[in-house]
Amino acid sequence: MTHVLHRQIGKDYPFAVCGEGVHIYDATGKQYIDASGGAAVSCLGHGHREVIDAMKAQLDKIEFAHTSFFTTPALEELADELAAHAPAGLDHTFFVSGGSEAIEAAIKLARQSAVESGQPQRRHLIARRQSYHGITFGALAIGGRPSAKRDFSPLLIETHHVSPVYEYRDRHAGETPEAYGERLAQELEAKINELGGDNVLAFIAETVVGATLGAAPPVPGYFKRVRQICDQYGVLLILDEVMCGMGRTGTLHACEQDGVAPDLMAIAKGLGGGFMPIGALMLSAKIFNIIAKGSGAFQHSHTYTGHPLACAAALAVQRIIRRDNLLANVRTQGARLSRRLQERFGNHPFVGDVRGRGLFQGVEIVADRGTKEPFDPARKLHARIKQEAMARGLMVYPMGGTKDGKSGDHVLMAPPFISDNDTIDQIVERLGEAIDTAIGS
Repeated sequence: MTHVLHRQIGKDYPFAVCGEGVHIYDATGKQYIDASGGAAVSCLGHGHREVIDAMKAQLDKIEFAHTSFFTTPALEELADELAAHAPAGLDHTFFVSGGSEAIEAAIKLARQSAVESGQPQRRHLIARRQSYHGITFGALAIGGRPSAKRDFSPLLIETHHVSPVYEYRDRHAGETPEAYGERLAQELEAKINELGGDNVLAFIAETVVGATLGAAPPVPGYFKRVRQICDQYGVLLILDEVMCGMGRTGTLHACEQDGVAPDLMAIAKGLGGGFMPIGALMLSAKIFNIIAKGSGAFQHSHTYTGHPLACAAALAVQRIIRRDNLLANVRTQGARLSRRLQERFGNHPFVGDVRGRGLFQGVEIVADRGTKEPFDPARKLHARIKQEAMARGLMVYPMGGTKDGKSGDHVLMAPPFISDNDTIDQIVERLGEAIDTAIGS
């Protein structure tokens, strides 16, 4: 009997006892390709000796120093590293322990900056349907996954939602990607006007939608129009790159490929590569200066903000990615993964779409390619695919509710940046077998 409150009570989880490179091993010695990086976390794979050595070196110096008393070299150096390679204007960072905390911090800092700049009426938050921003109350409120919010809705703050960029299902026949993006941008502007432009605090979006839509990228020009609209109405743009950022799409920040810089950006997962829990909120000089010239203090903190060991681990991860030119490998192997997925599933009767950027790819499962009709959600096909993949020594990230929060299935892949040709080929081969078996069962 376990005394752990596991994610799913009564499930018999295998014991992970060892990790090396792209593989995890369970207590029976079975090997699994970590093709999802857990949840897009393990960007360097497992057991990287240099990161572990950097963590040991930090422990030999100091294990913890509360940020109300001290700063530390690891904290300062990590902030410098991030600022040196950030989108234009993002030059300060507030560190937390994960993505949900980063989003909570973003909401609070956005509100505080509005108040301190003489705009206390700004309170409305706009996000997108079929989004996921975290599981704490603020993050859950702005998220657009109905099933996650249902039981907690009476406790959540009011938020507003517009359509996601979901080209596979929502772009009209004969509509160009650019025209589709413009239509979505106009929907955002209409929502801002409905709420009153001076009353809207922020628009929050995943640059590439992760868990809920399965690596759905924006269409060309979409975020540039969103940026223009936000600037026009004085609305802050918050980008959630917790899952898609820190190199996952082939550039350090996914928004680089869209030619925009946000006012606030949440990062986590690949920041520390799973070696320690760490996330961060990056903020623009504009917002920093509002607080610096106003109250002089962000009204928010955590005990483990800027934890030295977590910062040392993340700093080592980021330096290795840069030194070993791993973003180039993400682009190379991402192109291979996309191509191999298209070859395997491009004419598959039950795969409607293959999409993504870099080593962040998704496959949407449908019962009918022609109509795009999803499978009956009662089948829980995504769970069956996960089970069949695990049986074949493959870890992927399937999810249900893709179409509308209730029906639809997809599989998300986010393998380590160190993946080679053989790893990519094995991922696609095993995934194909898992999908075919799950659908046929």
